[in-house]
Amino acid sequence: MRGLLVIGHGSRRDEANATVRELARRLATEPRPDDDGCAGRPLHSADPTDRSGPSSPAGPRPWGAVEAAFLEVSRPNIGEGYANLAAAGCTEIVVYPFFLFGGNHTRRDLPAALDEARGQHPTTRWILSEPLGLHACVVEAVRARLDDTLRELVDAARHPTG
Repeated sequence: MRGLLVIGHGSRRDEANATVRELARRLATEPRPDDDGCAGRPLHSADPTDRSGPSSPAGPRPWGAVEAAFLEVSRPNIGEGYANLAAAGCTEIVVYPFFLFGGNHTRRDLPAALDEARGQHPTTRWILSEPLGLHACVVEAVRARLDDTLRELVDAARHPTG
């Protein structure tokens, strides 16, 4: 069975950790829309109509179990999250680092923690996904946030508060 381990950095702020847990919950429970607006576009595609890139496999969700875990500060830590997936019967664990870009954590710290966890569960194997980076959907999300901010700016100019 395949499991998904969603890893966040970990924070003393409960709201930050809740975001990682909510992402894991949504990936576990929400069906993927047939056309969610940007998924399936090739990385760095300038053409929003280009659907020639990889798309998600059709059919049921590919995860038998999904867990959230944290690199630092918060729990469950990576070893605990990995152990929960192994206990659920997962032998193949896909790891998604919920980080904006790659760096020491994604290139060094996460693989080290995952290797240590695998040492406790030798019948498992793991594969690490890339972080968000400059995926076409991230660029679209940034544009949407900027559009929201500009609308707020225009609205504030129309309705000054003092």
